[in-house]
Amino acid sequence: MDSVFAETDDMRQDLGERSSYGEPEQLAKLARRLEESRHLRARPAVQAFLEDIRTFTPGSRLRHTKEHINTRRDNHIFSLFNASYFPRLSLDYLTYDTLPTDPHLAERYASNTMPVTISGRSEGFGSRVVVALFPENHIDGIQEPDDLIFYFIDKFVERHQRITQKMIAAVTAPGSFPTLLGATSEEVEQASSWWVRLHEYHHRQGDMPIPDFLPAKKAKPLAGLEELRVDVSGILVLLEDGKLPQVEARRAYEFILAERLLRYAVEGIPRPNYDAVASQLLFNYLARHDGIRIESGMIRLGRRINEILAAFLAEIQDIERRIHEEPVASVQKRLLEFTNLYTDYDPVARDYRHIPFFAEVKAKLGV
Repeated sequence: MDSVFAETDDMRQDLGERSSYGEPEQLAKLARRLEESRHLRARPAVQAFLEDIRTFTPGSRLRHTKEHINTRRDNHIFSLFNASYFPRLSLDYLTYDTLPTDPHLAERYASNTMPVTISGRSEGFGSRVVVALFPENHIDGIQEPDDLIFYFIDKFVERHQRITQKMIAAVTAPGSFPTLLGATSEEVEQASSWWVRLHEYHHRQGDMPIPDFLPAKKAKPLAGLEELRVDVSGILVLLEDGKLPQVEARRAYEFILAERLLRYAVEGIPRPNYDAVASQLLFNYLARHDGIRIESGMIRLGRRINEILAAFLAEIQDIERRIHEEPVASVQKRLLEFTNLYTDYDPVARDYRHIPFFAEVKAKLGV
């Protein structure tokens, strides 16, 4: 496959401006190059993509490409991508291996989530920030209910070991994350896989699920709140579902809490992204309700933290339930007001400020 990836990387260099990716002339030129290629043209994933771009028009779906991916014919993905938050992705090729999961988890919390590890790739998928691939990342920008969502768990593991483990050891009281601190890569892989399955499942639950209410939740603070809604929902499943293996469930619970409370908090400094806003919201909510305490520069989890997490989720659910009797804009306003109660918004800069505690941690640990 090295020759396939190399040929893809060579073609990436001549794609032109990202804004022109969907233009007929650009796609016709790309189609000719693929048809004349030495290695790529024989690949089924490339043939499916060629079928699409020969007749592609803005607003149409990459039907053959998505069908090839969704049927998992050969665990290969090839397409032209255009996602602002994944700037290194363009024309790219990926091969992957699937990961095992708990049967009860997969059946009870079923979704189109694919936790995988990367077995081979072109340049774009090597970017550190490309930890997932969503159907709307293709040039068609479309997500259908049956489209698979990929999470690259090997990148989750690397990121966790590089950042989160350092933060647990440095800024949390001893015993805060007993099954996670010092976990092996295999154990982190299991916890990550469970996380993303529960994450995508809960996006599609509730009174304002995604993608139905995606336009209403696109703003940074509301996107962050949605991430917390689904992850706290996942945390409660791991605490309450007795059919899940106890040790693995506890580790996955600690993993989600540590990622949300600690690692995302140092992302985007000095300008927080939506995940960092979510971490700030969670941190401040827990701190104000005695779910966590800061003692001598260390975070100590409170005895009632799980009860407080449940109360946090209930507050969000109470607001979203109003969608059945109030306009979307009204519920949006309520969700934003709730978010701003526990975050530091700068009306002059029109953006959110980071928690100074985590800015200091980031500088100290070099993460």
